[in-house]
Amino acid sequence: MTESIGIIGGGIVGVAIARTLAMTGDFDVTVLEKESRVAAHQTGHNSGVVHAGLYYQPGSLKATLCARGRQMTREFCTDRGLPYRELGKLVVAVSEDELPRLDDIEKRARTNGVPGLKRLTAQQIREIEPHVAGVAAVHSPETAVVDYAAITEAMADDVRRHGGRVLLHQEVVAVDKTMDSVTVATTAGKHSFNQLVVCAGLHSDVVAKMVGASPSPKILPFRGEYWSMAPDKRDLVRGMIYPVPDPRFPFLGVHFTRGVYDDVHVGPNAVPALAREGYSWRNVSLKDTLESLTWPGAPALAKEHWLMGVREISASLVKPLYFQQARQFIPSLRSADLAAKSEAGVRAQAWSKDGSLLDDFAVDQIGPVTLLRNAPSPAATSAMSIADYVLDNYLHISSAKQG
Repeated sequence: MTESIGIIGGGIVGVAIARTLAMTGDFDVTVLEKESRVAAHQTGHNSGVVHAGLYYQPGSLKATLCARGRQMTREFCTDRGLPYRELGKLVVAVSEDELPRLDDIEKRARTNGVPGLKRLTAQQIREIEPHVAGVAAVHSPETAVVDYAAITEAMADDVRRHGGRVLLHQEVVAVDKTMDSVTVATTAGKHSFNQLVVCAGLHSDVVAKMVGASPSPKILPFRGEYWSMAPDKRDLVRGMIYPVPDPRFPFLGVHFTRGVYDDVHVGPNAVPALAREGYSWRNVSLKDTLESLTWPGAPALAKEHWLMGVREISASLVKPLYFQQARQFIPSLRSADLAAKSEAGVRAQAWSKDGSLLDDFAVDQIGPVTLLRNAPSPAATSAMSIADYVLDNYLHISSAKQG
């Protein structure tokens, strides 16, 4: 009898897992997605960067799965005729006091096997990005940009072509499990599976609670807001320009990215969203906000990161503050060059009871249910390798069987 496996979540990770399962030819695979299309949330609201692995702790899941995922993403785009542009990334130190942190990034990147990595002087920076000011940089020439929504749609087509189903408008409202089966109730009906994989992103803790898993880690939504550069100023940026990350803070800071279709955006900043799908300050859920404020880790997180929070919220509300963060990399940038705010994204950041923000990918299992509890960046880059990892280590299915 064919084993049935359900996937909750039609983002790139959920669809990648479904595709890998469907392409073995041995499983009845169904994706349940609450929206009217796949890639509706984190997958379709990010910068499109295919990360090369500069920042991640050597030996972590992020480091190992990102390296393989980058190769798989490039091969997939080549096979399907989807755009894959290696525009390159500069991590720029704008002052001498950032050089020790740049040294650390370079060391990590080399340990992680980032291809083509080079350390650059100020003069060499200008040869790659003529308008950028910095005292030194690390250059990753093979960091690329793609259209992750298009990749997800293409993978969903593979699921269907191999006999699987991608069912839309299927918001999950309850999960009932036994030792060897799972029944998922959605707004459109009930579905029964032998195994279930939860890739619910911004709602992963909500579904985990339905399954009976630990409430920790909880999801703390962070909104990333971008500004679009005026079309006649896009030549100020050739590829990607990133700051040296501050290890005290969980996010990278404002950066410049030329997209796969040649738009250039600046950002994101990172502000706590007032709803799980809070794409603007107008999107407010009292329930989501109250749950965050009353989480046991809230006081510790506020104490640790209040200054960053004030800075990021201020930059969100006051354009000149945002502009000043961006202008330190491109001195010729003018405020008017940031033409309009573009569509924001919301990151599902896993948050422990002690107030710490989880950094690495995290997978949990309870009976026949496998839960992705934390899949932040570079999850889109790593989606296909995450799929192999989940099959091999949690579903105990050899991903090598994929045809």
